[in-house]
Amino acid sequence: MTIKVFGHRSPDTDSTGSPIIWAWYLSEVKGTAAEAVLLGEPNTEAKFVLERWGQAQPAIIEDVEEGAPVVIVDTNNPAELPANINKADIREIIDHHKLAGGLETSAPISVTIRPLACTATLMHQLMGEDAAKMPREIKGLMLSCILSDTLEFRSPTTTDTDRALAEKLAGELGISIPDYAAEMFAAKSDVSAFSDAELLRMDSKEYEVGGVKFRVSVLETTSPKAILDRKAGLMEAMKQVAEEDGVDQVLLFVVDILNEEATLLVPNDLVRQVAEKSFGAKVEGDTVVLPGIMSRKKQIIPSLKV
Repeated sequence: MTIKVFGHRSPDTDSTGSPIIWAWYLSEVKGTAAEAVLLGEPNTEAKFVLERWGQAQPAIIEDVEEGAPVVIVDTNNPAELPANINKADIREIIDHHKLAGGLETSAPISVTIRPLACTATLMHQLMGEDAAKMPREIKGLMLSCILSDTLEFRSPTTTDTDRALAEKLAGELGISIPDYAAEMFAAKSDVSAFSDAELLRMDSKEYEVGGVKFRVSVLETTSPKAILDRKAGLMEAMKQVAEEDGVDQVLLFVVDILNEEATLLVPNDLVRQVAEKSFGAKVEGDTVVLPGIMSRKKQIIPSLKV
């Protein structure tokens, strides 16, 4: 039975590319039938990366069948996975996020969680000498995942291991990292085709803090003005998305990649309180700039207080 490999809902570049990388490894190196799938439409950057490296977009699935063999990558949080995940046959978890808890397996499995910026970097380590067998397109996906998750090494999650691997892959591919990263970020920044609600769900994760359920959304962009000009519509859509998704509040952080700061939209007193308690910010309007805030994983989520 073919193993399905997938990452989290609202797939970004790492959660789109890493399933393809690992499915290639299982199928072509280990001789185990595997297929990459997605838990939703990939974002604009991920779509650009797939096209750039000649990869078809994996099929999108809504849920998994009971007993179906799966490998989970780039998350270990049940809130980001199919509703039926604990009835599936989970074979392996490969991740670089904090341990969330809640997943159940029918037998002992391999779980690898390491403090790296990118799942693809971890996969390279797990492949060992077999990593040399990666074809050009798989190397390209791996490089793309690293540049995306590190924001071209600007993110505080970046490790020397991530940087060294990205530079090695870029050298082998004959690619200029600054030029290619600029192309990726330009694709990520073009959100004109998306509704306000779609933007709020594009790169978002659910977390509960102090009994309050949040959908924490991050939009990484080189053109923050294009998003902030839609502020009124986005704040109105927050109410709709929160109600439909069963959370108390949507938090939207617009990350300015080039200036290395985030702008948090502040639609109400709850978010104002979160901004002040979590980041020591002084909020005077319906937005607040948070200098140096780039990473949801390392800076935003660990800081959240209500």
